[in-house]
Amino acid sequence: MVKRNKNLARLVAGYLFPEINRRKKEFLKKNPDAKIISLGIGNTTEPISSYILNGLHGKVARLGTIEGYSGYGDEQGITELREKIAEKLYKGLVKGDEVFVSDGAKCDIGRLQTMFGNEVTIAVQDPSYPVYVDGSVISGVTGDFDEARGQFADIAYMRCCPENNFFPDLKALPRTDLIYFCSPNNPTGAVATREQLKELVEFARKNHSIIIFDSAYSEYIADPSLPKSIYEIEGAREVAIEVSSFSKPVGFTGVRLGWTVVPDQLKFDDGTPVRNDWNRVMTTIFNGASNISQYGGMAALEEEGLAEMRDKISFYMENARIIKEALKNKGVKIYGGDNAPYVWAQFPGRKSWDVFTEILEKCQIVTTPGSGFGPAGEGFVRFSAFGHREDFVEAVRRLEAW
Repeated sequence: MVKRNKNLARLVAGYLFPEINRRKKEFLKKNPDAKIISLGIGNTTEPISSYILNGLHGKVARLGTIEGYSGYGDEQGITELREKIAEKLYKGLVKGDEVFVSDGAKCDIGRLQTMFGNEVTIAVQDPSYPVYVDGSVISGVTGDFDEARGQFADIAYMRCCPENNFFPDLKALPRTDLIYFCSPNNPTGAVATREQLKELVEFARKNHSIIIFDSAYSEYIADPSLPKSIYEIEGAREVAIEVSSFSKPVGFTGVRLGWTVVPDQLKFDDGTPVRNDWNRVMTTIFNGASNISQYGGMAALEEEGLAEMRDKISFYMENARIIKEALKNKGVKIYGGDNAPYVWAQFPGRKSWDVFTEILEKCQIVTTPGSGFGPAGEGFVRFSAFGHREDFVEAVRRLEAW
């Protein structure tokens, strides 16, 4: 028989979100009449708004005509969409041909891990989105799991907690090839300041590292003093790749559309442009994002679509405010929820999965245990702002009775 991929065998447990779903199903087996409210997985819930929906409909209709039908497109994305992303979201900080359209940020993280191979060293925020670590394990980058520390060998964990304002002590960090950094951060909801990102870029420049900057939640930043893109920082084009998505700001979690920016100035140590290798990866193992979804993306970047995007974001951020108020009344320490759709709640002295279980059993609310995002997440639980308003009102009632 074929031998199993040893790297998959080294994963510690099931991927976080399927594990949450498994536990929810187990609870429902024992309590079939339970009315579960999900504030756990960050999955959007509100219908796609009308102008953006018309963009999707229009492409579907054109596919039924000789003139409008399209088969394979450019793997890098429709030129018009690439240019719109550069213009509307980056205000000209990047060029259209540096934008590579894809089927989502998470998928691009996996493709980046394929491009960089298994001989790179990496640093990740702790806590952070699980794919940075788990995808690296699958790629063969890391050593074995150290149960005593709750960490994989050969990964530099950048602890981000309330004590350091959710930004790591870079002076204590060893030099690594890649630095995964997410702002607004999933799960903590923290947003890096301009000064913090300047420090990060300077650190990468000094160490000849590459930052993989995940800005999937950037449109949720309401504070104009906070950077939405790493490219707002001088010198970032020489050391950073940015990954982003339409999933959360316009409800494309199921439609699937994202992008990655690879600037011309970013080079490997032998002088080869990283953009060339990324282009080769995209054209070799990816056939391009759906033409339909790309037309929806173009509609989202028209003025009407951008207005609908802002309305959608405001809706979810009101959900965040509602859940924050409920938790404040319980005396829980809370972070995030101001410039990101996640509320990071701290339960000192308690295990995350224990809190998850208690809230599930007593309130019939699904959350996300912080320990699933890394060792520094222990003692925290993440509440997602994605959900129907009536569910949040009911969740508040249940939490107040908890």
